[in-house]
Amino acid sequence: MIDLLNMLRNNPYPGRGIAVGKDRVYYFIMGRSENSRNRVFTLTEDGIRTEAHDPAKVKDPSLIIYHPVRKMGDSLIVTNGDQTDTIRDMGDFRKALMTREYEPDGPNFTPRISAILYGDGSFELSILKHRAGGCLREFFCYEGCEEGKGVFLSTYQGDGSPLPSFSGEPIEVTMPEPEEVWKALNRDNKVSLYTNVGGQVRLFNKNLGD
Repeated sequence: MIDLLNMLRNNPYPGRGIAVGKDRVYYFIMGRSENSRNRVFTLTEDGIRTEAHDPAKVKDPSLIIYHPVRKMGDSLIVTNGDQTDTIRDMGDFRKALMTREYEPDGPNFTPRISAILYGDGSFELSILKHRAGGCLREFFCYEGCEEGKGVFLSTYQGDGSPLPSFSGEPIEVTMPEPEEVWKALNRDNKVSLYTNVGGQVRLFNKNLGD
């Protein structure tokens, strides 16, 4: 088991990440460009969405403005892109993601990472990655987690050019408190963090002074 805080402190750019535990889920976004950093999380009726902190500075909203979190019945969908809406509209996690692929942002070809948490405590994670010849779609199913433990999936393994995509199975990690996760993220690159602990939602936004 990996200490999530140490892992985040030692990785300046995991990109976007999802961590799911027994009673909590975290989702964060990071950015290197001005366009990516110009964002905040805001609450919606069924989850959250990303918005431009300064609309005048937006260059391309297509891959940075979306709903990362939405409810679907007694399930909670968490993703790093507009595949959130695809999953909700189709009502089936796997079938929906079989219609999607990685982001069209070569040379990085950012993976699409997604999670769905079911009402019975089970959950699934997915990553859609670029590979020669097409898209690699991986799915991971979990019956649940023990107290204080979770699994983590991010878009990148670290900084680089092009950015190296996450590889392997989701990582088994400790699940610390929201404030600790926010503090552990790289100060220069972190943008926003969503936390849901026992149904209590909190948002951290660097652009709003958090």
